[in-house]
Amino acid sequence: MTKTTSGMITLAAALAFAGPAAADSMRCGSKLMTDGDPADKVAAYCGEPVSIERREIIRPYYFYRGSLPIAGSYEVSVELWTYNFGSHRLMYRLRFEDGLLVDVDTLSHGYNSPAY
Repeated sequence: MTKTTSGMITLAAALAFAGPAAADSMRCGSKLMTDGDPADKVAAYCGEPVSIERREIIRPYYFYRGSLPIAGSYEVSVELWTYNFGSHRLMYRLRFEDGLLVDVDTLSHGYNSPAY
């Protein structure tokens, strides 16, 4: 009984001290692309994506100056990059805002490009 209890305590301690997992990340070779990385770094390590979608969005902001509410908005440049690493690996969609990586979505398995 004491072996089981000490094993459970050890496991609980290991889980408690484990660092957070990098959920928003993509590996390119030995390099890991994570939130906050600039687009040029991602392109240098991962190559050019198979597609890039560009758009501008308007993001509102609000704050108070004393008791007076102030509202406004600003324009944000958004790019969605899709990477296809072939049929044996997953595809990824990366979202950049103003040139910085803010989100990585894992998609389904990739595909092989047709040979012409």
